[in-house]
Amino acid sequence: MSRKLKLGVVGTGNIFRSAHLSTWLEHPEIEVVALCDVVQERAQKLADEHGIALVYTDYRELLRHGDIDAIDICTPNLYHSEVAVAALKAGIHVFCEKPDAVSPEKAEEMAEAAAASGKVLMTMRNNRFTLASQYLKRYINEGHMGEIYTGRCGWLRRRGIPGKGGWFTTKELSGGGPLIDLGVHYIDLALWMMGNPKPVAVSGATYCKFAGTDLSDSEHSQFGEKKEEGTFNVEDLATGFIRFDNNATLQIEFSWASNVQEEGTFLELRGTKAGASLMKGELKMFGETAGQLVNIQPILGNRTVDAHGEHIKHFVQVVQGREEPILIPQHGVDMIKILTALYRSADLGAEVRL
Repeated sequence: MSRKLKLGVVGTGNIFRSAHLSTWLEHPEIEVVALCDVVQERAQKLADEHGIALVYTDYRELLRHGDIDAIDICTPNLYHSEVAVAALKAGIHVFCEKPDAVSPEKAEEMAEAAAASGKVLMTMRNNRFTLASQYLKRYINEGHMGEIYTGRCGWLRRRGIPGKGGWFTTKELSGGGPLIDLGVHYIDLALWMMGNPKPVAVSGATYCKFAGTDLSDSEHSQFGEKKEEGTFNVEDLATGFIRFDNNATLQIEFSWASNVQEEGTFLELRGTKAGASLMKGELKMFGETAGQLVNIQPILGNRTVDAHGEHIKHFVQVVQGREEPILIPQHGVDMIKILTALYRSADLGAEVRL
């Protein structure tokens, strides 16, 4: 085992507590030494519960501590790039919640800071680490699907607006609604499976039809902090179409609130040798063998995987020099370029070239 890495955390809200904290605390090569949150009581409560000595309300003070090897950023989206760049310039490895940033320029600043510092910059892409995703990626890499030339992906909620009125629904802080919140997950998964082709053009549409709803049927609505009479100036549904430099295409659809039967996620890919469908975590492939159409469903077993935790573990492996990164900063830059262009296309009502 390599030496323990000293970890600082910036942002101790729901996503950190529910999806990050346990993995950091249980990892044999991590020592959580400092927490930072603008709500001091929230960070102090966690610190007291887990014996963490240092609590800050300003991330700059945490970075000046001088004994931090890596940080985990779980702030509102607007601050991801600001904190990441400052940490990288201080010689600190960075793990960050998605999305990478709220603009391509900020994402590029992060990538440039990582390159200049030689430190690891990685943003959460937990869906790459599920059993189904890992199997499908291997299936594709072994050539079983041939050329993947088109696909579609999405995450639709019937009612699941996170922190209504708070930072999630305030564009200045979040960068947008379900497109930037949920779209990162499945657009990234599709691009990864397709070999990370370069986006060249997008066409998008956004809608806000449920800002007045008080109904919730999704556990995901608990994220963020709801504020009565707060701001709601982002979309609740986004649709779009992406073209890539290899002539492949991808259809997308993401909602926080939409009149569908039930919440669900989907990824469909179509290749020259086979297609694949990943619906609500269930993976199937479709092709032809010995002159007949065939359906294939891998037996992945009943083992459950904490995909958030697996990504965090991979980050530690990369920092310790034992693995090559599954995700590089350029993937994040391309992602934010896509999302920003989709929003611009929706505003203009026309296709946008990248």
